[in-house]
Amino acid sequence: MWLYLQGNVNMTIQLYGIPNCATVKKARAWLDEHHIAHEFINFKTQAPTREWLSDCLKQIPLDTLLNKRGTTWRKLTPEQQAQANSEAGAIALMMAQPSVIKRPVLVCGGKITVGFDADAYAALFQAAS
Repeated sequence: MWLYLQGNVNMTIQLYGIPNCATVKKARAWLDEHHIAHEFINFKTQAPTREWLSDCLKQIPLDTLLNKRGTTWRKLTPEQQAQANSEAGAIALMMAQPSVIKRPVLVCGGKITVGFDADAYAALFQAAS
């Protein structure tokens, strides 16, 4: 899990992902179990925008945000995979194929996490209280 720390976490919490993703399910369950109110944004029904992805990439390395280990990546043609060699191409690919984004993406104030780790979430929200 990659964590970017900055600013105050007493803001709206948004969790981005795909509902049937096992890791997203774990993150949502963890947030619910700990009574942490959050808004879930489904990449399947609300594809990420160029602006949102560009903002993420100001804080998260492309190699972290773009999941090259997943099934979606492996199903891409070599030409589609080559598109990710530039930031602009990677953004276009993530907009068209949101399943290639590593999930979940948690946005809490100035903090962004990618992936899910219960201990890291606990530390993140303990620090916020």
